Amino acid sequence: MKKYSLVCLSLLLLAACHKTQEPDAAEGTEPAADEIIVAQVGPDVITQQQLDDRLAVLTQDDRKFAQTAVGRRNFINLLARERLIALDAKDENLDQSDVYLTAMEDKRQQLKDIYEEYGHQLLGRLWEQSLQEKGLLSVTDEEISAYYDKYPYEMTIKQIIISDAQTADAVYRELRRAKSRWNTLEKQYSTAPDQSKGKEITFMPGEFIPELEVIAANSPTGSVQGFVKTAQGFHIIMKTREHKLKLKEAAARIRVILENQKIDAVLNALQNKYKVVIYEEDE
Repeated sequence: MKKYSLVCLSLLLLAACHKTQEPDAAEGTEPAADEIIVAQVGPDVITQQQLDDRLAVLTQDDRKFAQTAVGRRNFINLLARERLIALDAKDENLDQSDVYLTAMEDKRQQLKDIYEEYGHQLLGRLWEQSLQEKGLLSVTDEEISAYYDKYPYEMTIKQIIISDAQTADAVYRELRRAKSRWNTLEKQYSTAPDQSKGKEITFMPGEFIPELEVIAANSPTGSVQGFVKTAQGFHIIMKTREHKLKLKEAAARIRVILENQKIDAVLNALQNKYKVVIYEEDE
């Protein structure tokens, strides 16, 4: 049986605290008549539901131990200890300190932002589901075959992204002169995230940035092309290979491409209904 010290369980509880709702949200509230009370600390009670909520954020192994007789008792004792500390801290008016109030306001704003972002994402999923149910995103086998006839291939490139045009031009000229310096210049100048540096990108037409897709499609393998401006910066690309796909292996990818194109068409139409203005900084 897996065993933990009191200190170890304290750390588990602390981790749980940061993953659950805002502190104090459940304190000082009256439990429902049918709720099971597992402990009482002064005016506060700890209910079985609160205990279960805290157990839910633990790993499976830790939760299994906490549900044993010994683990459950230790877990409840630690919850009671939390309440004791909080009650005494409030008696000392620590909950009125600038540090506490500032931290709580920061956390409240963070939770508000998370809540709003979740709402946007949920609405997006429901909106797309509604389009699917209306048949607006349906893709036929004939549409897939027609797309494949035009774009039966995938391309692989590597790229360097640079923030300003002057530097991009200098790096591009140097690479046109000596492609062997690609890795050195990428490390020195690329503003792409570190995890993407040195990585190749493989895509079918319709899966990547349109401006770069056009350049890659019209470039011979091994050539350096650029520099192309996108919202990310100025791109210098090198096409490393091109590969013709079979319809069977490309069909699923083409379906997603066509679904996304249909979504874009709906969004473009919505711009006639809702005014959209993008304010860009002067360069």
